[in-house]
Amino acid sequence: MIQKTNHPLPLVNVQIDDGFFSPMQKLVQDVVIPYQEKVLHDEIPGIEKSHAIENFRIAAGEAEGEFYGRVFQDSDVAKWIEAVAYSLVLKPDADLEARADDIIDLVGRAQQEDGYLDTYFIIKEQDRRWQNLMDCHEMYCAGHFMEAAVAYYEATGKDKLLNICKKLADHIDRRFGPGKVTGIPGHEEIELALLRMYSVTGEKRYLNLCKYFIDERGKDPEFFLKEMANRGWSRTGFYEKKTPDYMQNHKPVREQDTVEGHSVRAMYLLTAMADLAARTDDQELFDACNRLWENMTEKRMYLTAGIGSTQEGEAFTIDYDLPNDSIYAETCASVGICFAARQLLQIKPCGFYADTMERAFYNGTISGMQLDGKRFFYVNPLEVVPGVSGKLFGYDHVLPERPGWYACACCPPNLARLLTSLGSYAWAENESTIFSHLFVGGKASFSLAGGVDVALKSNYPWDGNLTYTFEPKEESAAFTFAVRIPGWCKEYTLRVNGQKVDTSSLLSDGYVYLNRSWKSGDTVYLALEMPVEKIYANTAVRADAGCVALMRGPLVYAFESVDNGDQLQALRIPRASVGTVQPFDPDLLSGVRTITIDGIRVESSKDLYSTCPPVEHPVTLRAVPYYTWGNRGAGSMRVWLLEKA
Repeated sequence: MIQKTNHPLPLVNVQIDDGFFSPMQKLVQDVVIPYQEKVLHDEIPGIEKSHAIENFRIAAGEAEGEFYGRVFQDSDVAKWIEAVAYSLVLKPDADLEARADDIIDLVGRAQQEDGYLDTYFIIKEQDRRWQNLMDCHEMYCAGHFMEAAVAYYEATGKDKLLNICKKLADHIDRRFGPGKVTGIPGHEEIELALLRMYSVTGEKRYLNLCKYFIDERGKDPEFFLKEMANRGWSRTGFYEKKTPDYMQNHKPVREQDTVEGHSVRAMYLLTAMADLAARTDDQELFDACNRLWENMTEKRMYLTAGIGSTQEGEAFTIDYDLPNDSIYAETCASVGICFAARQLLQIKPCGFYADTMERAFYNGTISGMQLDGKRFFYVNPLEVVPGVSGKLFGYDHVLPERPGWYACACCPPNLARLLTSLGSYAWAENESTIFSHLFVGGKASFSLAGGVDVALKSNYPWDGNLTYTFEPKEESAAFTFAVRIPGWCKEYTLRVNGQKVDTSSLLSDGYVYLNRSWKSGDTVYLALEMPVEKIYANTAVRADAGCVALMRGPLVYAFESVDNGDQLQALRIPRASVGTVQPFDPDLLSGVRTITIDGIRVESSKDLYSTCPPVEHPVTLRAVPYYTWGNRGAGSMRVWLLEKA
């Protein structure tokens, strides 16, 4: 059942002080955002050219030249502005804000009188605006600017970009909708952005336009093919070979029950569906969200919360088809999982959503960024072999080292905006309850019960000891505190003010609900047992048959050749072996706890085929957190190793 909406906590109400994520946020602020700004201005030699800022100068009539880059190059600028907005909430920076203001001014000067904003068509093909919704990404770029506008307004109080985007949204609303031009975006994004615009402006037309785009999708599975035939031209020809499910247009969204097509598009659509369901009490839409989420998490998602099994279209394939070495698992897709989970948690706090969101945060998203913040993965594999990965046909997209930038640079700024907005994923509240979704240290301020501050101290994910301290503004405050018990945790202890609590009757959908009158200094202590766990895939997953992987808490671990030698496929883990957690090493990979485990290396004869069985040698294997792999030079990596019975 649709419940009363639980609101993610505004970033201004969260102060993050966390041993794991604070250094990452500082890295984004001090390195990633300035680095990406220089990339947008083409000031970094030796990497893929961006030209994104120059495209806006040309569109504004302030420079001469040709459009350069992907048709959606504008979105890189929008996501950078959004990341800046969240960064300014974390740490005011007048100089950065002024530079962002200058770029926003430039965006405004490039906007057309009727509200249209897209530098590709302004510069190259004015007469072809809105003719190719399938793959020209006009609404995708518009949506990213709308998200940036809302974030920047909330962070700074400045409404210039918001007004630009209101003009843009009004332009789109005048064109598309019931009784107007029939249309849906090929790449979903504007749907979720329109709902953010509605939240800030209160303009119901934006909610209705979002609902139109969602309801219209799938009504005519042949819509994009008809559009292509009517216009008589194609920009790339790429999508001519795609079936309707590639763009989630194969059937109405309320009837869909499997995640299909381009994985990022699917997650952006799911995010908008969940948000719309929460705002309109649409049980049918929420039920569809749950079917899609269940199919994804139980049959089409990697252990690391990566999604998208194939390079062909960056897409889902079929149930249980999860190859590790020809994988796609785009960083943006795991970021999209976090977006969708946050919206689903608004409707129903449930480990079904939060556990996957946590796994994505600690594995499939942050693995996309080098620990120095200057190199990025687009694809996040679970197996890499130098000389094959990044080289051979079918594996050329799977790189053994993170590049400095991409021609298609959607992932780096997407990750930057996710990490700088982390606080809004960790906490939520409604009229009676505070929710702790993620165990991110720091302090959060809530409005319920006259105002309450909650501080969390932890060393998560390196250990599972969490201490919450409550400071209500009133002498005492009656409310409920709901803390998540992760699905990976089999044993835990919870104490309130030192007294152990029997939680058997308090646990619901993965959350313990503590309802009481809280006083200043009250504490909740949660100890999550975090042994090393061996993970086995469903036997339908061909790539992982006979294999085992290691996890501890939310972290997936990986084996690299730098620790274990080459030919990782020759390694075996005996079924009886038990992993040992090593002490925290501050000098390794920016500080990690590794896992060691007794293993076997098999050595065959020199012949290609032989009747002689391989010789076995005992070895000690070392695994590092998956998100850190690829930071010590090019080498082999595997998450899954064969097990020896």
